[in-house]
Amino acid sequence: MHAFYITGTDTGIGKTLSSCALLHALRARGLRAAGMKPVASGCERIDGAWRNADALALQRAGEPGIAYTDLNPFALEQPLAPELAARDAGIEVTLAPILAAHARLAARVDALVVEGVGGWAAPLSASLMQADLVRALRLPVVLVVGLRLGCQNHALLSARAIAADGLHLAGWIGSQVDPAMARVEDNLAILRARLPAPCWGVLPYAPDGDPQALAAHLRVSTLAA
Repeated sequence: MHAFYITGTDTGIGKTLSSCALLHALRARGLRAAGMKPVASGCERIDGAWRNADALALQRAGEPGIAYTDLNPFALEQPLAPELAARDAGIEVTLAPILAAHARLAARVDALVVEGVGGWAAPLSASLMQADLVRALRLPVVLVVGLRLGCQNHALLSARAIAADGLHLAGWIGSQVDPAMARVEDNLAILRARLPAPCWGVLPYAPDGDPQALAAHLRVSTLAA
């Protein structure tokens, strides 16, 4: 099974849009692909249950029939850092429910796109970092780089932190979040030269973009081979 953990250089830089576009790209190549958002903070009550907009977007982009509770085991009401949102909800984010949900999803699909929270070093709980989860799931990491001033520093530091945690950076996706950014192509050239992983594509600025259309900007033919 193809499986990846999607992290980002920050929050709000297009992780969900990139993850959904990746799901569409994989499904377009005949793979049964599903998304997963193990921990999501900032939920609303829908039909008596907490639901997160990013997790719902992953559900729409992936294989039909995936149970929301498998896709998002920890749905936290408050739009806060997960540790704080879980504390407010009176619960603790732990590995066991995530690993069980991941196993159920993995048994149903050919490819799994697991989206993290915030940037790489954002904790999931007082005792659980994202690196701990990725090690437990044994996943390679894909870094979404928000293309704006400062992205070189954020991207290179994130790649260094991923390596320092003993995990593998499989690739990166550029996400244009600032339409006024100067010298985009020059910045991309520097990132391609210095990041220790290939670029899987660059998504144009599209705050309300259609992830199925944006999938054309990603190169995943090698992954689906």
